[in-house]
Amino acid sequence: MPAEKNRNVRKRVCVIDGQGGGIGSTVIKYIKAAYGEKIELIALGTNAIAASQMLRAGANKCASGENAICHTTAQADCIVGPVTITWANAMLGEVTPKMAAAVSSSTAFKLLLPLYQENAEIVGVVAEPLPHLVQTLVEKRLQEVLDHV
Repeated sequence: MPAEKNRNVRKRVCVIDGQGGGIGSTVIKYIKAAYGEKIELIALGTNAIAASQMLRAGANKCASGENAICHTTAQADCIVGPVTITWANAMLGEVTPKMAAAVSSSTAFKLLLPLYQENAEIVGVVAEPLPHLVQTLVEKRLQEVLDHV
């Protein structure tokens, strides 16, 4: 009986962003258009403005701050955001070391977009505009990940 009940549980996808929430809002709009209410879409902002913007974009729930990110990522099936959500002190210091550790340590599958403003480069990654990256994430990778978590 419990296995039957678990089949009806929606997959939990956490979208994490900071600063103004523009990247996260774009990701949420695309995911919401593709999946509707088939998944639980949780917006996690490093600050309240980012969380609020992502909620307006269509997330089912939102929260902000270090504790919310640390607590919620531990319960996620998939985490989506810019690669910098795994870097301590990224986004002008908004990503705390505890946030970065929580995201990196989560058992959730991570789909990370190669977007960063820090003084770093990921060699071998092709620079693409945000809409192209998000389209690839939603149309090609997210369904594969959700089928296996």
